[in-house]
Formats: sequence, C-alpha cells, structure tokens
Amino acid sequence: MRVLCVFPAAMPSSSRPPACLALVALFLAQLLHLSFSSHAGDRRPLPVDRAPGLKEKTLILLDVSTKNPVRTVSENFLSLQLDPSVIQDGWLDFLSSKRLVTLARGLSPAFLRFGGKRTDFLQFQNLRNPAKSRGGPGPDYYLKNYEDDIVRSDVALDKQKGCKIAQHPDVMLELQREKAAQMHLVLLKEQFSNTYSNLILTARSLDKLYNFADCSGFHLIFALNAVRRNPNNSWNSSSALSLLKYSASKKYNISWELGNEPNNYRTIHGRAVNGSQLGKDYIQLKSLLQPIRIYSRASLYGPNIGRPRKNVIALLDGFMKVAGSTVDAVTWQHCSIDGRVVKVMDFLKTRLLDTLSDQIRKIQKVVNTYTPGKKIWLEGMVTTSAGGTNNLSDSYAAGFLWLNTLGMLANQGIDVVIRHSFFDHGYNHLVDQNFNPLPDYWLSLLYKRLIGPKVLAVHVAGLQRKPRPGRVIRDKLRIYAHCTNPHNHNYVRGSITLFIINLHRSRKKIKLAGTLRDKLVHQYLLQPYGQEGLKSKSVQLNGQPLVMVDDGTLPELKPRPLRAGRTLVIPPVTMGFYVVKNVNALACRYR
Repeated sequence: MRVLCVFPAAMPSSSRPPACLALVALFLAQLLHLSFSSHAGDRRPLPVDRAPGLKEKTLILLDVSTKNPVRTVSENFLSLQLDPSVIQDGWLDFLSSKRLVTLARGLSPAFLRFGGKRTDFLQFQNLRNPAKSRGGPGPDYYLKNYEDDIVRSDVALDKQKGCKIAQHPDVMLELQREKAAQMHLVLLKEQFSNTYSNLILTARSLDKLYNFADCSGFHLIFALNAVRRNPNNSWNSSSALSLLKYSASKKYNISWELGNEPNNYRTIHGRAVNGSQLGKDYIQLKSLLQPIRIYSRASLYGPNIGRPRKNVIALLDGFMKVAGSTVDAVTWQHCSIDGRVVKVMDFLKTRLLDTLSDQIRKIQKVVNTYTPGKKIWLEGMVTTSAGGTNNLSDSYAAGFLWLNTLGMLANQGIDVVIRHSFFDHGYNHLVDQNFNPLPDYWLSLLYKRLIGPKVLAVHVAGLQRKPRPGRVIRDKLRIYAHCTNPHNHNYVRGSITLFIINLHRSRKKIKLAGTLRDKLVHQYLLQPYGQEGLKSKSVQLNGQPLVMVDDGTLPELKPRPLRAGRTLVIPPVTMGFYVVKNVNALACRYR
C-alpha cells in the first residue's frame, strides 16, 4: 500500500520530507493498532484519535416520519388485569385503600380485566352477607368491627368520582398480609397441580370490585365462568344471567368476556370445548346481553386463547368461523418465559424479546382471514409464569421485556395489551402487598404520561447487521417513537416521544437528524436504585429515587432538559423516554 503526499507548489522543498514522514508514521501506527486488535479477536469499531477541530463521527443517526402515523392504537393501550384470586386471599376487601386507588389512578384511563385462571371456577351468589346466613364468622373474621371493610371514621367521599376511599389502619393491613401469605401457598399448590377450588363472588364483592374500578378511572371487563356446561356441552348461563341482572340493577358500566384459555379446559376441567362450540357460546352470551337495556350495546371480547400453537390456532379458526363478527376484539394471552428462569441476564436476551413477534403474525393471519381489520388484544400479559420469581420478575431487569413488548405490540398493530397484574399474589404485579410501586409500575406510569396512541416510523443509520425498523446494532439498541400523549399539558401538540432500550454494556450515542435536528429534548432516564443493580426493586429517574410522597400522592416526574442539537448519550443497560419538543409533527397535531 502506498501513501501519496501532495504539497502546494509554494511550500519550501526543505519542509516536505518531514511532513510526509509524519503522515506515514501516523498511518503505520494506526495500521499496527488495528492489526493487533484483529489478532485479539475484537471486532468492535475502535475509537480513532482525531486531530483537534475534527468532529467525531456519530454512531447512530435517528429520524422519525412525522407526516402520517403507521398505526393508531387505543387510548387504553396499556391496561391492567386483576385476578379472581383476590377473593380467596382477602385483598378484594382492601381495594378501597386510598394509596392503592392513587396508584391505580396514575395508570388511567385503562381497561381493568377481572379474570385469570380462576375465572372458570367463579360462581355468583346474590347474597348481601353470606357469613350471617351460615350462622358463623366469615373468612374476614378479624374485620368484625368494620362495616363493608371500611373504617367508619375514615370513610371519605371522593369529590372527583363520588366513590368510597378508605385509610385502613396498619394493624389491619398487617393481619391481611399474614392471611395472604398463607393463602399464597394454597394458590401456588392449585396452580402447579391444575386443581382449583370454587370461588363465590357475592353481590357485596362485586360492589367492591366495581367501586375500585370506578374510583380509579378504569373500565371494568368481567370474564364470566364458561365451564358450567349442559349435558350436550353447551354453555349453562344460569349463574351468568344472575350476575348480569344484578349488575344491571346497579347500573354498572361493564364489558364482558366468557372464559379463560379455553384451549386448556381438557387439562384443568377434563372436558374440552372446540372452537365451533365456543363460538356458539359467545352468540348465546350476546343474546343474553341484548334484552338488558344497559348492556344491549355492551362490548364483548374473546376467546382469550393461550399461546398460538397448532391446537390453539385450530380452536381460534373454528371460533372465528362461527362468532368472529360477534366480538369487538379478538383476545389471546402470552407468557414470555417460564417460572424456572432464575438469571437476571435472561431479560437482556434479544431472542427472548423477539419471541412475541411470530405469535402476533399467527393470530393476525387467522383473524384477517375471517374478519379483516378486526382489533386484536393481548390479555393476561406476564413476564414469567407460575406467579413469577421473587427478586427477578419484580425487579428493574424485567422492565426491558415489558417496555420492548409495549413497543413491539403497538408497532405490529395490537390495539390493547392488558398486563397481569396490577396487584395480586406472586411477583408479576406492578404494586406489592405493602402498596409500594415496583419498577414496572414506574415504567408504566412514564409510558402513560408520555406516550400517545399514534405510532411513528423510525429511521436509523448506523452500525447494524441487517437494517430493521427501530432496531440497530445487532438488535441490542431498540428505538420506538410515538406522538407525545396529547393529554400531557406540559407539551404542545406536535411533539414526539422516543423510548429507547440499550441492552449493551457500553453507552451509545444517537444524533437526531432530519425533522428532529436541533430540537429541544426532555430526558426521562430510568435506572436501578440501590446496591442490587439490575435486581433492584427501586428505581431512579434522572438520578433521583422515585418514591411516593409522604401524603400518599405520586411524585412529580421531572425531566432533564437537554441542549438543542445535543447528541443523546444512552447509558449501558438502561431504559429512557425522550420527548422531542416543538417538532410540529403533522401526524401529532390533530386527533
């Protein structure tokens, strides 16, 4: 290889050789450095020392299409689930807690699905006080000095919603936690053995459930028991009809589902239901709703199938043939990893983050065959099965999977994702049994505050194996873009919010280009707080720990303003939201 030195003719001849030799020396030094690195097996791009005044090359250039959204999802896109196990473990009686309602309101508007594995063991009884009818103390015997589980002196009428909110004494909460811990073992045993006990939902329990949803700004979706069957295997609707009549008498605004994971009925109940029969059951439910004035136009969702394997796809196909037009959205469930996973680094694997994508396409193929354009929901979304793993599925690390799931689902056209669960037994929840928000709660709160329903296309230029929208550098840096939430009054319409996941163990630099160039940016960087690192159950926002205020309210989520035109520096193994202000994006200016 030759090095050619070219000099202006006016340069004295005596100065040419030293200058040329200097360039040759610099070139050989860099070549030698690269050679050593190659022999060492390091294939990463190496930093090159540059002369003063030369601008360092930016690793990634990022732009966003702002004329038209590629997707528009529901304003309730991020929604929540509450498992019927709250009846067994007693937590249903404490849903009126002021602190719990405050945390729930932070994630509104949203759907609240009351359903799960115990849906099909739920029986409604219109009894006001079953303990008195039995002549003995009920399961909440230690609440005997309380009326409707709310301390009389502490009952407060919420001025905004007109609902009941209570401040339960610490001693009562401690007793409840002890009871829930004992029941947790029972619930786990049921789950592992696939043998579930029947649950009685009383009228009073339904009142408490609806009070919580209404106070929190949620729209309740109730999943009815689908395994009560007639001899010909058709659905026995007697218990459901009793519940519908009571709900209508109270004027409860509820949407409905039927059953939970019908593909597992043979395993759990010993009696299978095929897709065609399930479709007929939904038509039967629709006929029950129509004569009831308040529910004549109520939404109906289903069939809530499990992971789309071959037999599940066949069930969905049969259901869509018969009742595809009956439901307002087709629903299914997904669990990312099983409960045996014990390594925090599993949440950083790109293979795990991408398992959902292929399943979405399978569901969409069947749905679009029969009802093109029908909305699809992912319900019961959990990071780990069997209730989750302590110090893992409730840690900061689990947030990478949760945030990537939100970005991927919106990009692929899923209208709503329902997280299992807001508050429950196990370790997949957003709020623990001390009513303290866990890392995924804060992540969800930021998402709700900053992300709007319009999805925008992301364009990147940088080092990557195969160009994929929103994914760069071997898929370990993931970038998603939405119009900023139009209800966030801190930002004018036309602003754009990026959320970025960096799974690399090194920081990455992003230069905003095109329509985003030289715009002001507000950074919301979420990192673990404390000595546990990725296993931490506490987080910090822009360096400040996130905790509820002493008066039980949510803290202010303060951004860190970045200078216009500044390169975004994404720290290693972190998640963050970046609001690009004053873009005046056409796609984001109008509803």
